[in-house]
Amino acid sequence: MTAKKTQILVLNQISPLGLTRFPQESYVLGKEMTNAEAILVRSHDMHAMAIPDSVRAIGRAGAGTNNIPVKAMSARGVPVFNTPGANANAVKELVLAGMLNASRNLSAAVRFVDGLPKMDDDAALAKIVEDGKKDYAGSELQHHTLGIIGLGKIGSLIAEAAIGLGMNVLGYDPEITVDAAWGLPAKVKKAQSVDEVLKASHFVTVHVPLLDATRHLINAKNLDLMRAGSVLLNFSREEIVDARAVVAALNSKKLRCYVTDFPVAALVGHSGVLAYPHLGASTREAEDNCAIMVVDQVRDYLEEGVIRNAVNFPNVVMDRESPYRIALANTNVPNMVGQVSGAIANAGLNIHNMTNRSKGDMAYTLVDVDSPVAPAVTQSIAAINGVLAVRYLPRAG
Repeated sequence: MTAKKTQILVLNQISPLGLTRFPQESYVLGKEMTNAEAILVRSHDMHAMAIPDSVRAIGRAGAGTNNIPVKAMSARGVPVFNTPGANANAVKELVLAGMLNASRNLSAAVRFVDGLPKMDDDAALAKIVEDGKKDYAGSELQHHTLGIIGLGKIGSLIAEAAIGLGMNVLGYDPEITVDAAWGLPAKVKKAQSVDEVLKASHFVTVHVPLLDATRHLINAKNLDLMRAGSVLLNFSREEIVDARAVVAALNSKKLRCYVTDFPVAALVGHSGVLAYPHLGASTREAEDNCAIMVVDQVRDYLEEGVIRNAVNFPNVVMDRESPYRIALANTNVPNMVGQVSGAIANAGLNIHNMTNRSKGDMAYTLVDVDSPVAPAVTQSIAAINGVLAVRYLPRAG
């Protein structure tokens, strides 16, 4: 009898280099899956989508998860995975390109050359070029201060590159993790607030997630704190920066240039705006990295119950010590582990190893037992008040 294959619903174009990491003998992938156990997505808006009850995990091939109903998935015990850092180098390089573009007036200079008249006289053309180039004189990055708001993987890579270019770097991140702090170059000066960064920097780049607290983090009030003639860069999320406030700052010459990966109606056509068509992760390497990372995370979860980089679940990794594993998601309430242990003991099963972690209102538990688990056991665990999802993950062989 042929074993039933696990269905993976793929909503967007995902790098084949990642998709091939799903073994063909046990997985089937497609755009139309009626009983999908996992969904892979990039930009598709899932908020209006009817997500099947069969779905056990969602993987986003990228960092942001605003297009996914994370809260609703948490209520169902479904982890939403992302790929922090997988596209960090691509974004870093685009930020550096944006700073160089702004400081050296490269886009305007290219438009000037593209608009030169067609002629056969090289000497005459050279004179026009020489006369016109004075309008595009710029400044060097060296010795200027770059302010970085958000010091995760991308912010850290930008800081390192900017220091290599001879810039002074001032960084701010109240939520910096221990790992990110360890990876931060020692020459980065720590700021105590967003306002401090804006006041002290010639260039400011923003790298924070879009949350209620970060929506319009850069706004009319704090833009007024910036040095006259500064450059602001936004390769994070459109709504982190108030576009209308930016236009006002550009018109008043408070800002010299706004470089963004998010063109919106208020910005398009403004001479002080350098807007790119959402190119941050648009490199072959970044797309491959994101696809590989998200597929590996989804497979680890489906097959082993392991969680790495879920935005709504704690990281939980436990090496297998038995072929018989139970994985469950639950609300973070007292005595949950005791009730689960009791249900397993009442079934006559011995717990070989167990781990439990929590993150906010969500908790997750892995249990390895010494003998096979009957359906009645998982049913009794699922009936415990607060348990959101429970799976039995036996390992063949």
